[in-house]
Amino acid sequence: MIYRFEDIADDLPLLPMAARRALDRAGRKLSLRGWQSLPLERRQVVVAEGAKPIVEVTAVVEAIAGAEPAAEAMTPDDETRLAVPPPGLADRIGERWAELTPLARFAIAHAVKRGDAARLERTLVELIPDVAEKRLTHLDDEGQARMVDVGQKAITRRMARAGARVRMARETAQLLVAGQAKKGDVLAVARVAGIMAAKATPSLVPLCHGIALHRVEVTFDVDVEAGVVGVSAVAEANDRTGVEMEAMVAASLAALTIYDMLKAVQRDIAIEEVVLEEKSGGRSGHYRRGATP
Repeated sequence: MIYRFEDIADDLPLLPMAARRALDRAGRKLSLRGWQSLPLERRQVVVAEGAKPIVEVTAVVEAIAGAEPAAEAMTPDDETRLAVPPPGLADRIGERWAELTPLARFAIAHAVKRGDAARLERTLVELIPDVAEKRLTHLDDEGQARMVDVGQKAITRRMARAGARVRMARETAQLLVAGQAKKGDVLAVARVAGIMAAKATPSLVPLCHGIALHRVEVTFDVDVEAGVVGVSAVAEANDRTGVEMEAMVAASLAALTIYDMLKAVQRDIAIEEVVLEEKSGGRSGHYRRGATP
């Protein structure tokens, strides 16, 4: 059992978490040179034992016999410390800790002990992905803003649909539909503004990535009697990160452009909400606003 975050080859040149746990439970300390002196078959036995819920100490001791230099005796780890999450992780992990295997708990505790925040996050992403995603990824471990590294994420088809609602007087809505606004075709200009805004999102939202959008569509639904213009913006791309912000920026700027085109007629036009209606693609999967989780 070797985790991806360990980056250890199949010929086991280094000690995986499973081997470290097996040795700790057996009360043995083995140097890297001693580990590498063992035949691969014996190293595999140690790893297999460390992945089990209950480590067979005798099997581990027999497997490392003959290592050069020999293993040193130490106090066996009874793993009582793993009954609860490590300090600082209790709020993030909560009840999920009890669902983890002994090896997974050992790996997380080891990452915490090392004090390597990046290693800890990689460990959590592999072992408890839903917990890892709850972290505010735009903040580093010191609370400073950062641009998230998405270089290792898979390229998938991403789609997002956002909406906005612009409320105005019925008379203003009638003017809009009739095409009698002094500045021209309100919805045509707002549509272009939304598309341009989507493409400019990384310049407007500081920590957004540049995305090669292959589709941006902005449409409108005008209810003259209610005095409401519904704005819908869809963004699509094949990329490593989502296009939610592109869709929401498009809907926002389209709504703002409607206000700008009509403000000479009515100053108190209100943009009531900008929301993400739907998104798909990526590890978090499909989301639809209002749908049952």
